[in-house]
Amino acid sequence: MSPSIHAHDVQRTNRLASATSPYLQQHAHNPVDWWPWCAEALALARELDRPILLSIGYSACHWCHVMAHESFEDPATAERMNRLFVNIKVDREERPDLDKVYQTAHQLLSQRAGGWPLTVFLTPDDHTPFFAGTYFPREPRHGLPSFTQLLVGVERAYREQGAAIREQNRSLLEALAGLEPQGGAELPEAGLLEAAFHQLALSFDAEHGGFGRAPKFPHATDLELLLRRQARLAANGGDPDPRPLHMAGFTLERMIRGGLTDQLGGGFCRYSVDDEWMIPHFEKMLYDNGPLLALCCDAFSATGESIFRDAALATADWVMREMQSPEGGYYSTLDADSEGHEGTFYVWDRDAVRARLSAAEYPLFAAVYGLDRPPNFEDRWHLHGYRTPAQAAESLGLDLPQAEALLASARATLFSAREHRVHPGRDEKILTAWNALMIKGMARAARVLERPDYLESAEQALAFIRSMLWRDGRLLATCKDGVAHLNAYLDDYANLIDTLLELLQVRWSSADLAFAVELAEVLLDEFHDAERGGFWFTGRSHEPLIHRAKPLGDDSMPGGNGVAALALQRLGHLIGEVRYLEAADGTLRLAAESMRRMPHAHASLLMALDDWLDPPEMLVIRADDDRLETWQRLAQQGYRPHRLVFAIPSGIDELPGTLAAMRGGDRPLIYRCRGTHCEPPVTSLADL
Repeated sequence: MSPSIHAHDVQRTNRLASATSPYLQQHAHNPVDWWPWCAEALALARELDRPILLSIGYSACHWCHVMAHESFEDPATAERMNRLFVNIKVDREERPDLDKVYQTAHQLLSQRAGGWPLTVFLTPDDHTPFFAGTYFPREPRHGLPSFTQLLVGVERAYREQGAAIREQNRSLLEALAGLEPQGGAELPEAGLLEAAFHQLALSFDAEHGGFGRAPKFPHATDLELLLRRQARLAANGGDPDPRPLHMAGFTLERMIRGGLTDQLGGGFCRYSVDDEWMIPHFEKMLYDNGPLLALCCDAFSATGESIFRDAALATADWVMREMQSPEGGYYSTLDADSEGHEGTFYVWDRDAVRARLSAAEYPLFAAVYGLDRPPNFEDRWHLHGYRTPAQAAESLGLDLPQAEALLASARATLFSAREHRVHPGRDEKILTAWNALMIKGMARAARVLERPDYLESAEQALAFIRSMLWRDGRLLATCKDGVAHLNAYLDDYANLIDTLLELLQVRWSSADLAFAVELAEVLLDEFHDAERGGFWFTGRSHEPLIHRAKPLGDDSMPGGNGVAALALQRLGHLIGEVRYLEAADGTLRLAAESMRRMPHAHASLLMALDDWLDPPEMLVIRADDDRLETWQRLAQQGYRPHRLVFAIPSGIDELPGTLAAMRGGDRPLIYRCRGTHCEPPVTSLADL
C-alpha cells in the first residue's frame, strides 16, 4: 500500500502518525517534518516567514508513491524541505475543498491540467500559491527540473522576487474570482440537451467506445445522460434515434469486456491508458464503482442484455466482499500497486494460467482473454476481452452455454489462485459522499436484480453514516478507525439526499424521508446562495480558504450543484416543498451560461434541467396486502428514469407535506402526480 520504510527510519515519526487518513499515515515515517493542514502549521509559516510546501495526493495514487520514495524518504531532500519550508501534506479525498482550490490555481499558473501528486508553494501570510506543479523527479528529466533544484529555486524566488509574487498573487485571486458563475435571469433552454448529445456524438469512438482518445475515463454521468435521452425519445413516441442507446451501451460493453474491468474479481479500475480499454490505471475507486453499478443495472433494464446484469452482479459482489467494513460503511479505494509495482496483483504469466486450467478450459479462455496473443503488459498478460465468448466458442466448435460454463469455471479457478497473492493496499477511511454513491448503486441493484442481500448491504452503510457521520444535526466528511471529523461538503449532502430517494423506491422508510428533509434543510442553511443562486462547495461554518467555489461541471464525480438541483426537485415535488423547487430553479439559472458554453460537461445539471422542463411521473402506492409489493415491482419494470415509485403501507399515517393527503384506504390506492399536479387516486395499475 505504501512505499517501503527504511529500517533506520522506523522509530522516527512525524505529526502525520496520528492522522485518520491512510495516505497521511503512509508519510508518518518520512524524514520530512510534515504537518497536516491545520491552524498551527499555518501560524508557524507566518511566524517563520517561510513559504508553505503543500503536497496533495491520495493513498491509491501511483505517482504519489513514486515521488514519496524518490524524494520524501530521502534524508538529504527532507533536510532541505525542513530548512526552507513549512511542509503540509493533504489527502485530497478527505479535503476536496483544498484540492479543488489549488488544482484550479495550478491550472491558472501553469496553463496545463493538474493531477496528483499536486505540489504547490504558498505565501505564508495569505496561503496564495505562487508556484505549482505535479510530480517532480529525483533527477532532471523530460523537461522537468529535479525536485531539489525546484526547492532551491522556489525559495530563492520567494526571497528575491517578493513584489512580483505579490502582484502575481493579486492577479491569481482575481482570476479565481472571475471563474465563478455570475448567474442570469433565464433558465437554460431545452436545446442544450440536444447540443450535449451532438457534442458527445462528435467525440464518440465508434471503434472502441468511449469519447475522445486515451486516457479514457468511464464518465458514468455522460452515459446515464444518453440512456435518459433514449428513454425520453421513446416515451415521446415515433421512431426514436438509436444513437444514444448505442453510444452508451457499446461504451459500457467495451469497458465491461475490456481490461478496465477486473475479469476475475469484479469492479472497475479508474481509467484506461489506451483507446481500447485494455490496460487500466489499476486502482479501484468507490466513487467510480457506485455510479457504474447503477449504470449497469440501467443498461440491463433498457436492453435485457445479460452482459450488463453479470457486470452489475460482479461489481456488487466485489463491493460486499472487499470494500464493506464490519461496521457497515464502504471503504474508499484499492491501490494500483502491490509488492511495489503497479498491476502486479492482476497480471498473469501464460504458463501459470495454462498449468491451472483444464485442457478444455485453457484454449477457450486464451482465445477470449488474449493469452493466444503477445503479452500486453510488461511481458505479462492483463486479461482483456479480445473476443466475445460467442466468437471464441464458434471458432472452437463449442456451443455457447458450454463455453460460458467453461469460462466461469476457469475464472473461478484463477480467482482462487490469485487470492494467495499479496493484495493491493486498501484505504479504509469511509467517506460520506462516496458511500452515498455506492449505497445508491447497491439500492438500484437490489431493486433491478431482486437481491435482498444488496439492500441489506446498502442499509448497513446508511446506518453507519447515521451513527458515525451525522452529529448534532450536521454531516461529517470522513471516518477512520471510529474517528469521524471534518465538516461535510456539498457533495456529501447532495448525494446523500439523492441516495435516500433511491432507497425509498426500494422500500419505504419514514425515518429515511425525515433524514432527507433534515439534510435538505442543512443544505439550504449552510451551502445555498439565496441571492445569486446555486450552492457553494463549502458551508458557511467552514474555515475560510483563498477561494469559495460553486462547482457546476462534472469531473470524476457528478457535480454537486447538478445533484443538488435534481434531488431537491424530486424531494420538493414528493412533499410539496416550494423552497426546494426554488433553490433548484435558481441553480439552473446560475448555471445557464456555463452550460451553454460546454453543454456536455454538465451532464448532472442537464439531467436536472430535463426534470425541470418535464417533471417525472411520481406514483405513490398505498396498500397493506401483497399488492403493495406486486404493483411496485410492475410499475418499476423496464428502464424508467422519468418515473419514481414509492410503495407506502396503508398503516403509515404520519407523512409530511402533500404526502399526508395521499392516505391509505380500505382497498389499495395509487396516486399519480407530475410536478405540482396530482390526479385522483385509482384502484389498480390498469386504471393508470
